[in-house]
Amino acid sequence: MRVLLPVFACLAVTSLQAATYVGSRACQSCHAATYATWEKTPMANIVRDPKLHPDQVKGDFSKPNPLVTFRLADVAFIYGGVWKQRYFYKKGNDYFMYPAQWDVQNKVWRAFNPAPGTDWWTNVYPNDMTQRPTGPLCDGCHSVGYNIQTHAVSEWNVGCEKCHGPGSDHVASPSKTNIVNPARLDTVRANDVCMQCHSEGRPLKNPIEGRTYDWPVGYVAGDRLADYWRLEDHKLGEKTFTHYADDTAIKNRMQGNDFVQSQMYKRGLTCFTCHNVHGTANNAQLIKPPDELCISCHNAKSPNGPPGDAAAHSHHAANSAGAQCVACHMPQVANQIANVNVRSHTFRVMPPLLTVQFGEPNSCNTCHKDKDAAWAQQNLDRWPDVSPWRMQ
Repeated sequence: MRVLLPVFACLAVTSLQAATYVGSRACQSCHAATYATWEKTPMANIVRDPKLHPDQVKGDFSKPNPLVTFRLADVAFIYGGVWKQRYFYKKGNDYFMYPAQWDVQNKVWRAFNPAPGTDWWTNVYPNDMTQRPTGPLCDGCHSVGYNIQTHAVSEWNVGCEKCHGPGSDHVASPSKTNIVNPARLDTVRANDVCMQCHSEGRPLKNPIEGRTYDWPVGYVAGDRLADYWRLEDHKLGEKTFTHYADDTAIKNRMQGNDFVQSQMYKRGLTCFTCHNVHGTANNAQLIKPPDELCISCHNAKSPNGPPGDAAAHSHHAANSAGAQCVACHMPQVANQIANVNVRSHTFRVMPPLLTVQFGEPNSCNTCHKDKDAAWAQQNLDRWPDVSPWRMQ
């Protein structure tokens, strides 16, 4: 049970009753259109029972593979399906992951057992997947209302109440004051709703009741995340398991670590300025196609710039891959699995000198893979409207 705190500070709150979780289906009758698009999103389908949803199984179980030491019939849950898919089994009142994962894009099996030093918790839990329960390491983000005493969840997947808080009061008597709407939160708390899962960090207090957790235990939408969670520390110039030397995220699910560094965050934009987690027809649930979205704020008529058109600004042919805003400002450098990367969210151009000085990726060579950083820097140096110091 949980007391719902105020939503936006300027709004009067008429109900402070202890609200409980009721599940996403309780929202469907009043929010049918939103529910219909949300239930098709990756958020709503990140954890699935393969017996109930055999169509969600991506891994190839049809032929033997030395990495796959388990049967699909033994799998209690599958996790993911866009980039990678992992397989859970239940032991006691905990779940564990089998040590093999399916690479969705490359369509191959890969070993899965995070090595020491590749996450901070690998120095806490043994290097043995049978001793790494998903409850303290994963399930708090892949469910609603994970109970640290019983290890049970109110609902698997990223349901409505993950972002809107416990909904029993609201279902009983719908009101703006007894449910959390991130759009009415201040921008810090609004972004915290997404960052509770889309950031790398650790709880302020750990262990908690004898277990070490890798998600913000106790946080509920509407709270201030910093009261429960601190982002992973990083020192500029050093490459760690979480960050490149320039402070850009090296891992997926660190969009929050990136975003808080950006001018977007500093100017009060939120994750849902660009994304609609209720579902859209665009990649990554964007509210508009990428370039259309960027240009709605950044154009020649806006004080945000840039001057000129996309071709002039990017020095790439109009409508080419290199002329897309995300090619330079959101390079694909955050690793998902093997050679599959997702986009950074600092919105900084990563110049070629980062590769020369620190050996990290840069915006140019993530597209021009057949060239080196010296070639990329030489080309940038010939751009008359780009300061050489900016690219250093």
